[in-house]
Amino acid sequence: MDSFTNWRQLHWSEYGAELLGTTFNLFVGFSAIVFNFGKGLPMEGLIPNQSMRLLITGLVFAGSGSCFAISPLGKLSGSHLNPCVSLAFWAQGKMHQHDIIGYIIAQFIGGIIAATAVVVIWGNYATSVGNAMTLPGNGYPLWYVFLAEVTMTFLLVLSIFIFLSSHRLMRWTPLMTWILIATMVWLEAPISGTSLSPARSIGPALVSWSWKYQWLYFIAPPIGAMLAVATFRLLAMGEREILTGKLFHVPNYRCIFKNVKVPHSLN
Repeated sequence: MDSFTNWRQLHWSEYGAELLGTTFNLFVGFSAIVFNFGKGLPMEGLIPNQSMRLLITGLVFAGSGSCFAISPLGKLSGSHLNPCVSLAFWAQGKMHQHDIIGYIIAQFIGGIIAATAVVVIWGNYATSVGNAMTLPGNGYPLWYVFLAEVTMTFLLVLSIFIFLSSHRLMRWTPLMTWILIATMVWLEAPISGTSLSPARSIGPALVSWSWKYQWLYFIAPPIGAMLAVATFRLLAMGEREILTGKLFHVPNYRCIFKNVKVPHSLN
């Protein structure tokens, strides 16, 4: 009976919102990759410059996540959409253990659903871009690709923490992540594919059934996230604290996170 009660007391609405958000974000992002780089599609002829197409892809990919963050579902779950972001919040004492497990499972399922949908809808066009897999760029040693993923995830998580520890900046967190991730995709995708998230990488790898180098994307981003947590603690020196576990916090939405320092609802 206790197990049944505990099962019902889990925050299923937040987990469901996180699943839908991750699916939406990754489906839009994967589709942008296919549309902008798929063989036989018009973008290659319309915009021959690959760098410009990468920038467009980054703006669409990151923009979908930021748009979800300010949507009702994003306001509910906090719109992490990335196991590394959830891991960082948990390490910083903002998430209960059962919630981080629920979030990460939802994010991985979302990544798999998104990749499956892209393969079904785009067919051979998706195949022509490796089903949007993250892979090391040609000519780059693995240590360099690994370091790139660590560094980018570090910058992403540290930037989120800095914005969410400021009453003045916190409302602009979705805009900041949009610009930052779009820039990372634009400049760094040729090096590592700009994963930043094991949930982003698992779906395309699974539907392609190709796991070469995928260990890198399951290890490097979490390391970057943990380094960001340590760096934030060092910089804050106990004088600055993360105010919320949501990328876009509004007080009238339920907040399941711990040690929240801004007005919020518990129901």
